[in-house]
Amino acid sequence: MKQVIRFIFLMTGILFLLNQHANSQVLFVGANYHPHDSNLDQWKKDIALMKEAGFNVVRMGHLAWDSYEPSEGYFSFGWFDTVMNMMNEAGIRVILDIAIRPAPLWLHYKYPSINITDANGDIHYPNHRYMEDIGDPMYQKYALRYADSLTKRYGNHPALLGFGIDNESGDGRISYSETARQRYIAWLKKKYQTPERLNKAWAGQRWSRRINQWEEIGFPVSTHYNDVPERMLDFRRFVSDEINQLLFKVIDKVNINAPNALVNTNAWYFSHLKYFDYAPIAYSGKMTRGGEGFYAGNSLVNNDGILWASFGIMRIQYESTNPFWCNEFTTMNAVPGACRKQAYASLMFGNQMVCGWTWQSMHNGEEQYLQGLVDWDGIPNRKYDEYRKIAAEFKKIESYLPYKPQAEVGLAFSFPGQIVSYSFPEQHEGQAGTCFKQFFDRNMDVRMLDIIHSDLNYKLLIIPGLAVIDPVTAKKIRDFVNNGGTVIMTSYSAVVDTTNKVFESTRPGLLDDVFGIRLGSYEETENMNEISAMSYKGKQIQVNYKGKNIESESPRFDVIEPKGADVIGNITGFDKNHPVITSNSYGKGWAIYIGLPARGEVLSPLLDDLIRELSIKKGPDVPEGIMARQIDKNHFLYLNISSKSQVIPMKGNSKSILFDKDYTGNFTIAPYEPDFIELE
Repeated sequence: MKQVIRFIFLMTGILFLLNQHANSQVLFVGANYHPHDSNLDQWKKDIALMKEAGFNVVRMGHLAWDSYEPSEGYFSFGWFDTVMNMMNEAGIRVILDIAIRPAPLWLHYKYPSINITDANGDIHYPNHRYMEDIGDPMYQKYALRYADSLTKRYGNHPALLGFGIDNESGDGRISYSETARQRYIAWLKKKYQTPERLNKAWAGQRWSRRINQWEEIGFPVSTHYNDVPERMLDFRRFVSDEINQLLFKVIDKVNINAPNALVNTNAWYFSHLKYFDYAPIAYSGKMTRGGEGFYAGNSLVNNDGILWASFGIMRIQYESTNPFWCNEFTTMNAVPGACRKQAYASLMFGNQMVCGWTWQSMHNGEEQYLQGLVDWDGIPNRKYDEYRKIAAEFKKIESYLPYKPQAEVGLAFSFPGQIVSYSFPEQHEGQAGTCFKQFFDRNMDVRMLDIIHSDLNYKLLIIPGLAVIDPVTAKKIRDFVNNGGTVIMTSYSAVVDTTNKVFESTRPGLLDDVFGIRLGSYEETENMNEISAMSYKGKQIQVNYKGKNIESESPRFDVIEPKGADVIGNITGFDKNHPVITSNSYGKGWAIYIGLPARGEVLSPLLDDLIRELSIKKGPDVPEGIMARQIDKNHFLYLNISSKSQVIPMKGNSKSILFDKDYTGNFTIAPYEPDFIELE
């Protein structure tokens, strides 16, 4: 019997790996589809149009729980069986979202504790989506029952490509109900065990806020963030834990009922409403296809949207080497060519899917004027034609993709660091984005990472405004440098401990000896400019780095006292030169501190030096305005994101796989056009 069980597990594992491999050399193009909005005749017309366009994927089921369970315990799957079978006959694969949010109205009515209670104590009727308290036990009971039924029904359907786990989990309001408060108290009891330990962590002696019994605990909602920093950090950890616990439970349902299915989500964890810690899921290996809505805007000429949507991929993917799925993608009023341009840009960050939001221009609900690939009367529009072109072109190059980033630079990020950074003039993720742009512009791979989870297998580690430093993180940074790594840390880093108290020891906390400096206070630039020798105003500063003057700005800068570190950059023009960039030899490596938040103009020359000194692999040699990646030894992907034709330097003979052209030496790419080149 044991041998039979082992054989079953072995075959299950083999089937899963075969499924992974079979889907790894395909580029998926399609749309989000809402069959619950129409009928059989319309399904036939839509699927015929999808097939004609060369679409090979749809995403369905999101935001539609009560289409499958219209009343408690009554599951209506027959209509959707028809849709799934029709998709299978058309050769279109399905991402089926497990729409555990929003909860049906019948569930809100039966269990009012599911409703959102705002910070003022007012209970909100669920008019909008994402209006449920996801930590509520009764909500979770029914959500998991629904997930169980859906995954059992479709886990082995031949059209199924993967299950989507919730949608935009960071979106939606936090509930401050009494039932949520009781769960929060239970969470705190488990963490601290006694009120005495809680008071120590929360600095209960401050302002006479000591907790004597657990029932005295309330939510930190009546004041701004800085009034109760210790309590606020714990509260946001509690909210984050509840989200993650539910997501893991849903993933477990999939793994039990459909062990061969891929798992995906539109992981908008960084919504400002309910920002949570996605790293535990990203590093668990259970989210086999990270995903996001790649919304780079409607412009053809502005590239900021591509930059920040690509940064979104990095924030979700962390260090996963699995393909990424952009399971929502721009349609709307995008300028002709913009969707195609964005699609090619996304390939350079490991994307495998362009799934437009949405197929149908919406007839009703909050998105009733949102325009998709077909108009309100079901007639395809120009965006349909553009997606058809994307599908045809992707078919030509899919055997070489998806691209697997090979990063030698790591970019540190942490959830506690982000929450604490709300106290600072700019946030942790903003600094990380500034650093990411440096490598985006250089066509170089970079990985977002959580130091706690990472092996730190990089030549260069950048720590941008990581405010919270715990002993484990500090040790990993210390070991990284000691063993020969180079680290750059920027201002607002290593400020507080895990309870959100400013270090009583020398800062940067737990790492002052590694960086060879002492951080004292900080100076406010606008005040210091009263004595500026250069008549600077406001946030303006001048940084001298290795003899070169750099114009920049910052609301403040750190007062740095070197304790063995070399000063390689100063702020000039005030009462004296103020050290602002230091470099310290520690063990076999180097620790560089910048006493400013991340600034591209300051980082750029420093990074140029480090890329050369550390022999970090550069991106392809291309003109400014060209995105490029070397896919493998003989293949290159290019995208002209500028408004002028660009000449690509090339030696010898090559061939355009996209356009079936032969080149000798240099070749030209037209504005906003891609090319996929094979060396001969």
